[in-house]
Amino acid sequence: MNRFTLIFAFFLAFLFFHPVLAQETLVFKGGQEGHAIYRIPAIIALPNGELLAFAEGRVNGSDDFGDVNLVMKRSKDQGKTWAAIQTLLDFDSLQAGNPAPVVDLFDPAHPKGVVYLFYNTGNNHEYDIRMNRGVREVWVMKSFDLGETWETPENITLQVHKPNNPDFNPQYKNPADWRHYANTPGHAFQFNNGKYKGRIYVAANHSVGNPQENFAEYQAHGFFTDDHGKSYGISESVEIPGSNESIAAELSGDRMIMSIRNQKGDIRQRILAYSSDGGESWDEATFDEDLPDPVCQGSILDLGVVNGKTILAHSNNANETERNQLTVKVSFDEGNTWELTMPIDYTGDESKLPWTAYSDLVKIDESTLGIIYERDDYQEIIFKPVVWKRD
Repeated sequence: MNRFTLIFAFFLAFLFFHPVLAQETLVFKGGQEGHAIYRIPAIIALPNGELLAFAEGRVNGSDDFGDVNLVMKRSKDQGKTWAAIQTLLDFDSLQAGNPAPVVDLFDPAHPKGVVYLFYNTGNNHEYDIRMNRGVREVWVMKSFDLGETWETPENITLQVHKPNNPDFNPQYKNPADWRHYANTPGHAFQFNNGKYKGRIYVAANHSVGNPQENFAEYQAHGFFTDDHGKSYGISESVEIPGSNESIAAELSGDRMIMSIRNQKGDIRQRILAYSSDGGESWDEATFDEDLPDPVCQGSILDLGVVNGKTILAHSNNANETERNQLTVKVSFDEGNTWELTMPIDYTGDESKLPWTAYSDLVKIDESTLGIIYERDDYQEIIFKPVVWKRD
């Protein structure tokens, strides 16, 4: 191959396989709109094409526990601009966080769609709750007008959590002794096809009993509803000790995939768990060496089905030691391999890797996804569209 042919081949590869990153937009900025820091972004697309972005608004600083509010912004132009902030929940001086939004498109009583927002509240720091000196609870609130107004929150802790702290609540006396608890972070999802069509699924994680070395008492799990939030079920726990923050997506053939953070940090890779019964139990859970991870959060998204296979997008910091190198990878074989790699906030120069952390993904159209993510030491939450598919 001569030099001209080689250059031309590289040009074609760039043209047809390199992602197109549109202009980024700032969604949340620390120190503005009433909060010192914004963290834990989540994003969904509405049936009318609008986007809703959610986050924790941390009033006083970056600490996970403290005065933390649930906040939201709306975009009517696919993320080019964002409306002013809305505070959806102010839990006084305590914590309301881990927003996990999803749209129910299959409720016959509400054909225009119902927005669910699952979230957690907490009354102490994570370590203290691991010691059973506090409780994390699970809530949901719904919107029947695509996020314009919200119904009174419902406490669903007894249905999706197994706490054993009767001093806090006499009903919290489950011998399973789950302690710390968190949704996702990121979006929840709804099954669109097959046997489980309509099921809303929320990935989550919990700790069991007293703290163990390297967070080995943590396990990922999920909870779900088949009757539009009237009742909920809980999945089996993922058996890998230290499996932690998780997020899930539908696969073909009534199957599901969950991407999980390994809190132990002994293996710096994402854990992928597979279910063939709608996320109620797990067929297998393995580390994926093609998804390196620095012990941080990630996101996974169903981009649609082609030739009977679900196309998946996955985002995380593809670096085993540092929170940087934010990357989206696309799998055309349901997570077995990741064929397309797309850097999000860096050029490939290892000496110029910007600081990035948590992210979430949303489908904008058949060729474009959006990513919302933390940048600059939690000072900014940024949104970018990514054209991943060329005609």
